[in-house]
Parts: sequence; structure tokens; C-alpha cells
Amino acid sequence: MAIEGIEITHAGDAARGEYRAEVPGSGAVGRLTWFARGNARIADHTLVPPEIGGRGVAAALVDALIADAKSEGFKVVPACSYVAAQFKRHPEWAELLAETPS
Repeated sequence: MAIEGIEITHAGDAARGEYRAEVPGSGAVGRLTWFARGNARIADHTLVPPEIGGRGVAAALVDALIADAKSEGFKVVPACSYVAAQFKRHPEWAELLAETPS
């Protein structure tokens, strides 16, 4: 179930940052943090407090990251297990997946 009125903002600089999700009626904030490596952003943590969990907050954070990757031209390394799971659910995002050396 998606949350109506969820507000996603972005803070940070070229080296690191986070997407923040604020939910109407709650002081809790969901976060997706990342740091840059070359032309990629390493998505390292998705954190959603229990009081706003189960309502699509984490998915909205990943969607914001993906939208920026498409518009700004960077690739994503899903170091966070949730972001990795979202990439598996969305094969249409494959072109945004960063090549990682084996």
C-alpha cells in the first residue's frame, strides 16, 4: 500500500547523500543513503522506522534514486539488500545497474 502525500527530498553533495521520505502525520523519516564512486552511486542503506514501515516508503525512496539515475545519467550499485531486491523485481532498470568487477 503506497502512502499518499509522501514527500521525498535529497540532501548531500557530489560525494555522498541521502534521499529522505517524510510521511504526513508522522515525525519519522525514511532514508536511503549513498556514496559516489566514479559515475556510480553506491546505495548502501535503506532505513525505514517501524512506525512508517510496510506502507511503500522504502520503494518510494528507491524510485527517487532510479528517477535521478535516469535524469542525471549515473549508474547504481545496489550494496543494500533492499535496493538489490528492487533491481531484481524491475528488470527494466538493468541499464542503470553499474558494472562491478568480479
